[in-house]
Amino acid sequence: MPRNRKKGKTPPIWVSQNFLTSYKTISRIIHRTTLNNNDHVIEIGPGKGHITGFLTKRCRNVSVIEIDDRLYNKLTAKFKNIKNIRIYHQDFLKWKLPKYEDYKVFSNIPFCFTTDIMRKLTECKNAPSEAWLTMEKGAAKRFMGKPSESLRSLLIKPKFDLDIAYYFSREDFHPKPSVDIVLLHLKKKSQPDIPANQWFAYEQFASKALEYGFRSLFTSKQLSKAFHQAGIQNKNTTPAEILYVQWLCLFQCYWEHVLGRK
Repeated sequence: MPRNRKKGKTPPIWVSQNFLTSYKTISRIIHRTTLNNNDHVIEIGPGKGHITGFLTKRCRNVSVIEIDDRLYNKLTAKFKNIKNIRIYHQDFLKWKLPKYEDYKVFSNIPFCFTTDIMRKLTECKNAPSEAWLTMEKGAAKRFMGKPSESLRSLLIKPKFDLDIAYYFSREDFHPKPSVDIVLLHLKKKSQPDIPANQWFAYEQFASKALEYGFRSLFTSKQLSKAFHQAGIQNKNTTPAEILYVQWLCLFQCYWEHVLGRK
């Protein structure tokens, strides 16, 4: 039995984390980003600091947040002479993001916290201008709304463009993961697709439509008109078959014709 499981102790996070250890791969993916010497970049769960070293050479300021005692101590020793780095011994989910400063995020995140980290970064008041996060391919696809839109994808897409910037080999990590891993890129839109004053209504609309269907939101006549404006031919089309741009059109119909707002 591993020592950290004795007496009911919870294993440290690093036990379940897959570390990106190939310097060649790290260099390759960082060069595919827009990170430059004007940037403040945040790294979540830096682990042993393999990525961190590259970030300190490429960016103006680097903030790393490490919750694990063992890894935090190694990081502070490794980067004690580096002036443009700040190392925080905290839980990222409780750590305060910059309130006003522009920043970017680059991180090989612990996969067990993918959804929580994505929610924090995309739902905060001052979201990153760009983020690159390693995660399971299946999770990345769901955030991108593939094969169909989910509530999570519908709440991210109005504010961010998403794409897969890199497909990793499983051998790039230690220990080797049992699933495919990708680098998901998020870029904040200069103008959100949903205005701030419509956001709460949009959240309610998307949630109810996915759970109960569009007929729970529109009258039959309103739904026919909304489907026509969205370019949906089949009146029996389900939410799982609706494209993101069609979701936007349907919501605007709901906003104007059901809620009676302009």
